[in-house]
Parts: sequence; C-alpha cells; structure tokens
Amino acid sequence: MFWIFPDNLLAVVLFEAMRTQWRTGFAGPTGLEYSVLPTLFQLHDVKRSKRRQLFDDVRAMEIEVLSMFAEQRPSSED
Repeated sequence: MFWIFPDNLLAVVLFEAMRTQWRTGFAGPTGLEYSVLPTLFQLHDVKRSKRRQLFDDVRAMEIEVLSMFAEQRPSSED
C-alpha cells in the first residue's frame, strides 16, 4: 500500500492511464507517447492552467520509471 498526496492524485491517474503508451526500442522502453495527453486532459476535464504542471509531473514519473528499467536491464558485461 502507498499513499498519494491529494495534490498529486490527478498526475498519478494520468500516468497510470498512459501505461500502454510506452515507446520502445531495442534496449526497451524509451519514453511515453505524449500525443495521448491532450485526449486524457479532455477526458479528465483538466483546465488549461493545470496542464503544464501535470505534464511536468507525468514526465517526472516517466524519468523515474525509465531509470528503474535501466537498472533492471542486463549490462553488456553479464
């Protein structure tokens, strides 16, 4: 179980909604497909004034997940 601060809930909901939107390359996931965000903003009735901050929040989570993926990737020395 984990706690989400109320101020972060929408960012987490958006990030979770993008779970099938990972771009991948030969080394695995490389980032999220951002073109989906406008649709998600619309579906969740996100005001324009909040969109930049939510985009930055989603990107912060994306960077952390990419870092975790990289740590799990076998190194070339293995």
